[in-house]
Amino acid sequence: KKTFTEVQTERLDEAERTVLIKCPPKLNEKKFLQYLSSHGNIKSHFFFENRGIHALIEFSEKNSIASLQEAVGIPSAAEHHVVPFKSRLFTFTLKNPVSQAAEQTPVHLSPQSHIPVKDLIQKLCHAGSISSQMYILLNEYQLTEENIKLRFLACSLVRDFARAYFPDSTVKPFGSSVNTFGKLGCDVDMFLDFHDTRKHATKMEKGPFEMEYQMKRLPSERLATQKILSVIGDCLDNFGPGCVSVQKILNARCPLVKFSHQPTGFQCDLSVSNSIAIKSSELLYIYGCLDPRVRTLVFTVRCWARVHGLTNSVPGTWITNFSLTMMVMFFLQRRSPPIIPTLDQLKELADEKDKHVIGGYDCSFVSDLSKIKRTKNTETLDVLLGAFFEYFGNFDFRKNSLNLRKGKEVNKPEPSPLHIWNPFEQDLNISKNVNQPQLEKFVAMARESAWILQKEDRTQQMINKEPWGLATLLIPFGKSNHSKLKNRMKGMGSETIRSLLDSLKLNNTNSLQKAVGK
Repeated sequence: KKTFTEVQTERLDEAERTVLIKCPPKLNEKKFLQYLSSHGNIKSHFFFENRGIHALIEFSEKNSIASLQEAVGIPSAAEHHVVPFKSRLFTFTLKNPVSQAAEQTPVHLSPQSHIPVKDLIQKLCHAGSISSQMYILLNEYQLTEENIKLRFLACSLVRDFARAYFPDSTVKPFGSSVNTFGKLGCDVDMFLDFHDTRKHATKMEKGPFEMEYQMKRLPSERLATQKILSVIGDCLDNFGPGCVSVQKILNARCPLVKFSHQPTGFQCDLSVSNSIAIKSSELLYIYGCLDPRVRTLVFTVRCWARVHGLTNSVPGTWITNFSLTMMVMFFLQRRSPPIIPTLDQLKELADEKDKHVIGGYDCSFVSDLSKIKRTKNTETLDVLLGAFFEYFGNFDFRKNSLNLRKGKEVNKPEPSPLHIWNPFEQDLNISKNVNQPQLEKFVAMARESAWILQKEDRTQQMINKEPWGLATLLIPFGKSNHSKLKNRMKGMGSETIRSLLDSLKLNNTNSLQKAVGK
């Protein structure tokens, strides 16, 4: 496996050789590609639908784009005056669509969104095991190769604007777009990076002289960030083709510009150099690459959480996807033997080039995946899913917190209902937003899910062609048929039923509150 940095560098390089072309609904694909090939060899291409048909074309050489731009016309300004910014977004039309109609056919489209949950449940019912169901979910929800290319292109197009002011800057994606845990349809978090500039700023070492740039000086880095984002935001708003709904949120803890990029269909958040966020992305990338069970369990738990209203796309008092992902990582560190190493163990394997201290925080860990020993744990995903729900259904949230650096439950340093230590900024709790009712709801749902997985009659449900296993967990419990619950309990002694309900503790609010603290 390549390192995180190697993958990023390759992807950014691909994006610089890429253009996006809006096409007619039907076209002769062979002739279309032949025309574009006259400007240079095409390395890869695909079509997708987003407010019309688009083609992403990746050339082998960057100078092919300059050749194509030379041949492209300026749109006529009959109704509107155009802003003469020449981007890598083009529109391809047929001069005589009627005479060429016979040659035009619909093109194959790459999906850019995942299937609805109800369709997913239908697919899951035909699988042979819960592990198979979880892999089906992963394949339906994870980012495709095409979608990843599109995300890096969106960053590269924003970078074209930034370079008008800062020629050495880059715009890179971080978070779910690059950490291997992104699902189709998630936003693109991107940041403007000037660190490459600083690397080149080596002073003249020989001779009695020094030369440096004259630059504007400002009282704080935050003010500089706000000014830079304000100008880039105005550029995107006024001159960026397809950049709409631009919002400058400059007084946030981390100033950013939000906008919708219509050509790619992404909602984007642009910030300035966020080094610790990049290290978090890299850490998750490493965990995701170490064992195929890691990503599969995370995607399953996050889909389950969304179905039951435990997570939400808007900020609030619920558990975030990032917190939920870290809870899965912590659970996998706690298995015997552990499935993934702790952050401290990864730090021990780091060499000189891996050592990073950012803002006083030690962010050092190994980047070379081949140095990390693979786990001897052979538990199936069926077992791990049930064990995850049991572990957090019985976790003492009142007293303990989750520390991924050590891979241990440690006493809570402050009274938040849920405390998950930030892996790098150890004085921060990444789940500080979560309130007591939301945590109680999570525990209740985890217990109910563990109970369902233990007690369901899988064979009978498969014969009756009813949802089973993971499919059952992806149906909101409130909508479950009560008669099914009664049938599930038939044949059990009343004592067994009572003990099951007691273990579930759904009818006993006091015991639930005791488990999570009040």
